[in-house]
Amino acid sequence: MIKTRYKEIHRPQYHYSPEEKWMNDPNGMVFFEGEYHLFYQHHPFGTTWGPMHWGHAVSKDLVHWEQLPIALYPDEHGTIFSGSAVVDWNDTTGFFDGKAGLVAIYTSHDTYPDSERPRQRQSLAYSKDNGRTWIKYEGNPVLSDEEITDYRDPKVFWHSESNKWVMILATGQTVTLYTSCNLIEWEFASEFGHQAGSHDGVWECPDLFELPVDGDQSNTRWVMLVSIGDDPAFPEGSRTQYFIGQFDGKTFVNEHGDDTTLWLDFGRDNYAGVSWSDVPEDDGRRIYIGWMSNWRYANLLPTEGWRSAMTLPRELFLTTTELGVRVVQKVVSEIQVLRNESEVIEEVLLEPNNPFHCDLLSSLMEVNISFEKRDSTSFGVIFENSIQEKVIIQYDAVVEKLTVDRVNAGIKHFSDSFAAIQEAIVKTENNQLHLQIWLDTSSVEVFANDGKAVCTSLVYPNQPYNKMVIFSKDGITKISSVELAELSSIWEK
Repeated sequence: MIKTRYKEIHRPQYHYSPEEKWMNDPNGMVFFEGEYHLFYQHHPFGTTWGPMHWGHAVSKDLVHWEQLPIALYPDEHGTIFSGSAVVDWNDTTGFFDGKAGLVAIYTSHDTYPDSERPRQRQSLAYSKDNGRTWIKYEGNPVLSDEEITDYRDPKVFWHSESNKWVMILATGQTVTLYTSCNLIEWEFASEFGHQAGSHDGVWECPDLFELPVDGDQSNTRWVMLVSIGDDPAFPEGSRTQYFIGQFDGKTFVNEHGDDTTLWLDFGRDNYAGVSWSDVPEDDGRRIYIGWMSNWRYANLLPTEGWRSAMTLPRELFLTTTELGVRVVQKVVSEIQVLRNESEVIEEVLLEPNNPFHCDLLSSLMEVNISFEKRDSTSFGVIFENSIQEKVIIQYDAVVEKLTVDRVNAGIKHFSDSFAAIQEAIVKTENNQLHLQIWLDTSSVEVFANDGKAVCTSLVYPNQPYNKMVIFSKDGITKISSVELAELSSIWEK
């Protein structure tokens, strides 16, 4: 039986969302003692952004989540903004009597005395019981800078080559790197980003990690994630960019020119994502999750009692493409536990006036479609319901562009920015285009060509989509295969 609380209209059924009230940025993701911890920005007294706490959930498989009591409450230093968590394996802090334990590094947010100017400083808390209870460090805050107003979202990791902790911190329109031997005393290392990439909004929620290129452990790059806050001058709202380069423990060197901007997701609804810390070496994955929303309309979404969900957890890779080395995303393999029986249809020839129709037996679906480009100008798939609400996923074979159109996908009145056509440049491979599409009650995540391009979108249909139409325009397209798999709810007991 599904919990009554998770039966609300538009409630995601296989994405994490809080039982009630507001959620935004994922925080403090760390793996420890067989559990994936997901902390997040949480307002426990309302369904819009408010005084921030750290909500908390744990999972053994990245799929099924157990919500735990609030981890961190506001205190004399302010509310609890975004941050990270690590395992202090060697007790560098001295908090754990020589054992290992969890340390959270977060931004304390208040205002300067006798002023309305925001004040943001970095603080610590630690847990000796696998994250169930937390002790604030009595010497908080541990890092501050009165010259910088936007000074937040610390992401911390252990850099084994230099034998130090590294913090990457969002500092206005740049990120700043610090190092420490004990997580308490921090030294300035370097600053990055004055001219690089997009500056369409304030820089937030950075991350920095190393990945092999094409699986070759002897050839690695460092990836820096930086989210961009909403600026009304730009239609996309908040989104996330990334940089690729080298890092020596102090300085990040971007391998692209300053005018190169690489986007992690081409949809409107993947923001502030960062990766899990301390995933075991024998696992070896870099696992990421994002907040499935956009500051342009996040406070206005048409849900009651709760607001916001996370993306599906994704593994990140670096792959060599004809444009250079790029980040590729794939949904974690654990999600397959939700698959029920699947149906496979092969070898369908699409003509312009003869689309392929199929009923969807569930609103929770994984759909895999392999197209073979012939002489058509465009082709794609439509998910629709009986009241003509639809999401159109279309590939323009002439300009090699994938679009996800939610203009008529359902409820949209709450924001002029919500009805949108989202675009990504995607090249076919040997005239093939593969789409993996994840449908939940209020979201569509599209992974093109094994995650070389991803588009994450919220949708709010008044009725579930129950039909699929695969089409070809101005010529013939071949469907090599279509696989439809119904998914289970993660809230079923």
